[in-house]
Amino acid sequence: MATVIPIDKARPAVDVKPERIGVLLVNLGTPDTADAKGVRVYLKEFLSDPRVIEDQGLKWKLVLNGIILRIRPGRKARDYRKIWNTEKNESPLKTITRAQAEKLAAAIADHDHVVVDWAMRYGNPSIRAGIDALTSQGCGRLLVVPLYPQYSAATSATVCDEVFRVLAGMRAQPTVRVTPPYCDDPDYIDALAVSIDAHLKTLPFQPELIVASFHGMPQKYVDKGDPYQTQCIATTEALRKRMGLDASRLILTFQSRFGFDEWLRPYTDKTIAKLAKDGVRRIAVVTPGFSADCLETLEEIAQENAEIFKHNGGEEFAAIPCLNDSEPGMDVIRQLVLRELQGWI
Repeated sequence: MATVIPIDKARPAVDVKPERIGVLLVNLGTPDTADAKGVRVYLKEFLSDPRVIEDQGLKWKLVLNGIILRIRPGRKARDYRKIWNTEKNESPLKTITRAQAEKLAAAIADHDHVVVDWAMRYGNPSIRAGIDALTSQGCGRLLVVPLYPQYSAATSATVCDEVFRVLAGMRAQPTVRVTPPYCDDPDYIDALAVSIDAHLKTLPFQPELIVASFHGMPQKYVDKGDPYQTQCIATTEALRKRMGLDASRLILTFQSRFGFDEWLRPYTDKTIAKLAKDGVRRIAVVTPGFSADCLETLEEIAQENAEIFKHNGGEEFAAIPCLNDSEPGMDVIRQLVLRELQGWI
């Protein structure tokens, strides 16, 4: 007969160690090399994802393989070379995401049974490699952290898709949690405001207004129920309130259009051109949809849109860095991770 021990008399075994927990930071992705071949491999994986391009039919496959992957890799490779980290021979996104993982590990080092790693949804290191690395270290629980403040099916959801594809091939699966979006989280909004204020103080001019530029999305995706636009608006409104700015001093736009569909408006490039034509001479642009600087912020905003502004009569243009691995940025990630690890640590 089994002996039942009253719960108030039960004692944990002194030599039982807590189960190891893996934390996997995930960002969008990057080519392995800044040449046409590397960009082609990256674009093929990215644009073959039905979360990114929902219609993966024959017409799209013909366009992708017959036109896009023949022409676009060379052009985008030139853009990547403008921002490439030549010292480490990698994109800034990879450099920054690695630094975020290393700093997070140091920040929560008192939880010595928590292991931190990082991955890219497209490119390397892959999500599969990240999960394999963590489970090989004995992590029976896994917290996946999509590094996107706002949720969208094309970013956060596809991270989950890939995580569960990897798990589908595992006999001994870890228990998994996924962090939620943090579009209007007070820690995030405060960090953005602090970072923006600090950068503005370093400028030799006072911007007449700030443009908050988010990555764009086809309008039809939102029409089908994607909450991304709503969450971008929530971020912008919370940031306006925190900084004491009205809608004329902090405006919302969407960048990085691709293809011929209608995308979320207003468009960043068109707005910046119009501002300059209308007599605005000094602006700053912040990108609150990105947790780390990448091609879309360092080249598209800081270089391409700066040129658009000045070509149309603007004079002073500042691209405000993402939170990256700054102290305010790392505090956001640390708070998010510790909150979602409750009950495990």
